[in-house]
Amino acid sequence: MSLTLENISRVVGAETHIHPTDLTLEPGTMNVLLGPTSSGKTSLMRLMAGLDQPTTGRILWKGDDVTGQRVQDRKVAMVYQQFINYPSMSVYDNIASPLRLMGLKKDEIDTRVRGTADLMQLSPMLDRRPLELSGGQQQRCALARALVKNAGLVLLDEPLANLDYKLREELRAEIPNIFERSGSIFVYATTEPEEALLLGGHCATLWQGRVTQFGPTPTVYRRPADATTARVFSDPPMNFLKVEKSGDRISFGTDQTLPSGTIACGVADGTYLAGFRPNHLSLTPGADTLSFDTELTVTEITGSETFVHLDHHGERWVGLVHGVETLEPGQVLTVHLDPAHVYLFDADGALVQAAPYAEAA
Repeated sequence: MSLTLENISRVVGAETHIHPTDLTLEPGTMNVLLGPTSSGKTSLMRLMAGLDQPTTGRILWKGDDVTGQRVQDRKVAMVYQQFINYPSMSVYDNIASPLRLMGLKKDEIDTRVRGTADLMQLSPMLDRRPLELSGGQQQRCALARALVKNAGLVLLDEPLANLDYKLREELRAEIPNIFERSGSIFVYATTEPEEALLLGGHCATLWQGRVTQFGPTPTVYRRPADATTARVFSDPPMNFLKVEKSGDRISFGTDQTLPSGTIACGVADGTYLAGFRPNHLSLTPGADTLSFDTELTVTEITGSETFVHLDHHGERWVGLVHGVETLEPGQVLTVHLDPAHVYLFDADGALVQAAPYAEAA
């Protein structure tokens, strides 16, 4: 029951929405599409669903070519960011509506509706109207209507984006359990790296219509194939600094050098791009940490943490530090970095050396 995309692309006028892509999704898996707005997540989902036709390539479902098949004839369910329920119908009738369109018998409809409602914790609310529900319950109703079809492919296009933090956390925890029991292929689009990590499964990172990497989510996070993937799978994006490897030393653009074996074991001499995530910058020095003098440009206090926006000789960095820091824009701020969290990329952006902590994970 796998879904395979073979050399799929989508071109509209002069714009390429999806560059040629090969992807295979297996049954019973959670697959996250991670990328910023306009990276191609929704376009790729619409091709999977059959809502749009590819410019090149074909789509195989269980080995059969379904490229030209209408969406109505596919076992596909889709839930959007703007969740849609029928306000004049009860929750029961909302969930039952696709089954009635399929012409199923009343007893089978009742069994499936009640089973799905129980799964989504909606059983006490089946007689209510959607507007009588909370936002999280309304989204559960929309999800239930998708799941009740027993679709082999369930597409979730940023389904939690419009919910408040508490409701998002609740549903994020529930969704993996739901898909494990359904046996369907789930595809979940998000702009948030944290959400991708929480959902687990497999992850495809997208940038400007290209799938830059696909694999188990923790692997893509720890070993990004290139600098673009590393930027996508970091919020705020990964910081970068040019470094020079020469002999047994590696220079960080100042008078700071390290033994090359620390982070560049076996790497040829030359210029590289060092990458490190915002949460790995610290205001507190540690043993063997690198130190950089930067100019503070902006601070953002989130409550328990502070984002510090920094200028390092023209390079724009962001650090995420614990606690509420009272800092003044324009001041010199010394930040510290453990070399164990430094990635190395070549001039073309390809990963040369994963961070030592990731290699050990």
